[in-house]
Amino acid sequence: MGDLRAEIRDIIYDYDEDRITIATIGSHSALNILRGAQEEGFRTLVIGTKDRIKMYQRFGVVDLEYTLNNMKDMLDPKVQDDLKELNVILIPHGSFVAYLGTDAIQHELKIPMFGNRYLLPYESDRKLSADWLKTAGVEMPRTFESLDDVDRPVIVKFDGAGGGRGYFMLSEEELQKVENRTDYVLQKISKATGKKIKELPPLFIQEYIFGVPAYLHYFYSPLKEETEFMGVDRRYESSVDNLGRIPASKQLETNISPTYTVVGNIPIVLRESLIPKVLEMGDNISKRAYELAEPGIVGPYCLETMITEDLRIIAFEISARIVAGTNVWIPSNPYAYIYYKEPMYAGKRIAREIKNALRDGMLGEILT
Repeated sequence: MGDLRAEIRDIIYDYDEDRITIATIGSHSALNILRGAQEEGFRTLVIGTKDRIKMYQRFGVVDLEYTLNNMKDMLDPKVQDDLKELNVILIPHGSFVAYLGTDAIQHELKIPMFGNRYLLPYESDRKLSADWLKTAGVEMPRTFESLDDVDRPVIVKFDGAGGGRGYFMLSEEELQKVENRTDYVLQKISKATGKKIKELPPLFIQEYIFGVPAYLHYFYSPLKEETEFMGVDRRYESSVDNLGRIPASKQLETNISPTYTVVGNIPIVLRESLIPKVLEMGDNISKRAYELAEPGIVGPYCLETMITEDLRIIAFEISARIVAGTNVWIPSNPYAYIYYKEPMYAGKRIAREIKNALRDGMLGEILT
């Protein structure tokens, strides 16, 4: 890790700061990132396969393109040299982890990246992320080590269930009716993913919290040493969000088993009495992040929560980079507008931080 940090510092030192290029993989929140970079005066570059790049061309958010046959090719030294010649700063999003993996991002991807690449394992490893949140004083649902321990409604998650596809709900009563819980869950995973699963993958079994899902977006600025509250969204998930349109009797007749594949996002504005708690949680998470992996959180992150009827905010996951839910707030969200007194959204805020770091000679403080 130490050697790569030094190598990245040397690359940043050699960059032509008048010709910085903001780049990202063409997926997830790239429209958000690239438009924000353009608004702040940066040259933009999209990386991806030929079919993906066409979409970004149509939206007019790219100045340059870098076509790959396979996203893993980003790790090729020749590709990385080409990107460094363009003074590229990479902006990570969820697809970086999905395509490249956290280990490769930490050890093989030798291009300056906005944010802290060494915190990414804390979002992909649920035990690490739970430790991060709990030691920051954030309330979390109970987790269960085994299906045999389940004594209340739970949601079952597993690695590889991209975008929530394959997640499902279970209850104690449901499990008591089956002879073999492992076989039963295997069947549910196979049905939810459309793949024949023969061996039970490692499961993350988490208490199901009844409440309103609220995804809290923050931005930590090392330049200002401050956590900003940027906005809130909720996910629109299929098929669970369609159940309300089906009468309960029909649900029972058809034995519907809801799943949680994300198809989009919906903006939320919180009641103001909740905001002090939201700010406190963000401050504590940012502080704890620095203790876990220097330089701590840099830029956007998201706390995924449920807000209960008694207004407790219970977090179940964290994402240590931009999330797709920030897309709903282009060109602005009310909290960022109030704070900045101008339209502001995640992609633009990232670019603004880079521009300010260039101005102040602090680029090395926000890149890893």
